[in-house]
Amino acid sequence: MNSDDLVLRRADDSDAPAMADVWLRSFASALPTVRRAHDDDAVRDWFSYVVVKQYENWVAVAENRVVGLLVLDDGDLEQLYLDPSWRGRGLGDRFMELAKRQRPNGLGLWTFQVNESAQRFYERHGFVAVGRTDGLRNEEREPDVRYVWQPQE
Repeated sequence: MNSDDLVLRRADDSDAPAMADVWLRSFASALPTVRRAHDDDAVRDWFSYVVVKQYENWVAVAENRVVGLLVLDDGDLEQLYLDPSWRGRGLGDRFMELAKRQRPNGLGLWTFQVNESAQRFYERHGFVAVGRTDGLRNEEREPDVRYVWQPQE
């Protein structure tokens, strides 16, 4: 299967468990050195009772299975996670195109400093690092980077 077999659609409440599972698998794969602030059950509850209720959510579905998620909040890209088996197959690019269409006036996001592959991905998509922190303000206590994207005039 390739990325042409995917459907990107708005998520609904029933997608929350699958979204949480993708988040958990992706976080474990991409960020093995980052301390998770919450256990698996808390992450699942957060998706069910907060994420799908309060944010604009999109999922990528292949063979009736959620393989990626995009979460937008006002002008921020809050979450972009892919099932590890879908990394490097163009799905992240498709989600980024979608995010920019949904937020044509610009986007901001945070990523951990140790996540160099995410930084390369965002920079490739026109995001610019505008600040770094020591991580004391996030739950993981992990140094992070603020990125912004502004459309070309």
